[in-house]
Amino acid sequence: MRTLFNTLLVCTPLFICSCAKQAQQEQLQQAPLQASASQSAVMAAATWETVIDGNSFNSYSAFEAAWNYLYPWGSDHNGTARMYGSPTDHNHIYLSNGVLTEKATRINWDEGNSSADPYLPIRYHSGAVHAKTHVLVNDQFPNWEVKCDFQAPSVKGSWPAFWLTGVNSWPPESDIMEFKGDANNWQNTFRTPSDVSSTITWVSSPGNWHTYRVWITKVNDTDVDIHYYIDGNWKAVHRGNFVGKPFYVIINLQMEGSSGSPGPSADTYLHARNVYIGRTRNY
Repeated sequence: MRTLFNTLLVCTPLFICSCAKQAQQEQLQQAPLQASASQSAVMAAATWETVIDGNSFNSYSAFEAAWNYLYPWGSDHNGTARMYGSPTDHNHIYLSNGVLTEKATRINWDEGNSSADPYLPIRYHSGAVHAKTHVLVNDQFPNWEVKCDFQAPSVKGSWPAFWLTGVNSWPPESDIMEFKGDANNWQNTFRTPSDVSSTITWVSSPGNWHTYRVWITKVNDTDVDIHYYIDGNWKAVHRGNFVGKPFYVIINLQMEGSSGSPGPSADTYLHARNVYIGRTRNY
């Protein structure tokens, strides 16, 4: 009896631990199915609005109705590329057959340093665009979908991104597609500069077409859940206190910085198509 009791004492914690791990694994396995079912139910039951449809890259008039050239704050950011583009300058931001292309070209003259931290020397001219509509999760618009197809460069020194960042402050930030000089896609959620969730996925041939998507849903008065997908496959859910905080939607081809250096000497291209932004409206 004592031997059996001792055996039970030893085995019981292992059994409980095993059950807990199994339950956790089952929850993770069920999460994408639950998310998909929940999203379908929301879209069926609520009033769904398309904010930007898949045609905004079909013509310059459609593009300029939905998108602005450059970053929201101007031409510079945290890499070595300075963004150029306007309704009369399509050297680095241009459309063809429903595809938006951003082209990074290395320059051979001194153009000074970026005006943005960490103030790197400018070595490229490239392109960035941002949506005129902000993503804002609140009681009126509790669910959002943001997605786009990309052919993304992954060569050392290339830093393409499809991301959301705070209008009034940084953070918040959500990176839907971000490559940093290799085939790993980073899907990050910044709650503070040091409180970050990252899901890193190796993507086979990033230069082929792949779809990157988030579903953002309000879960309580302060928090949202951001579900990340690649090619329709659920990758992760991150939570952040982003209710009531508007986001810019940005597509850009930055260079070097976090993607390493030296960057490529040849032109580098980011191609985008079928961008879509939608939301539910409660009132």
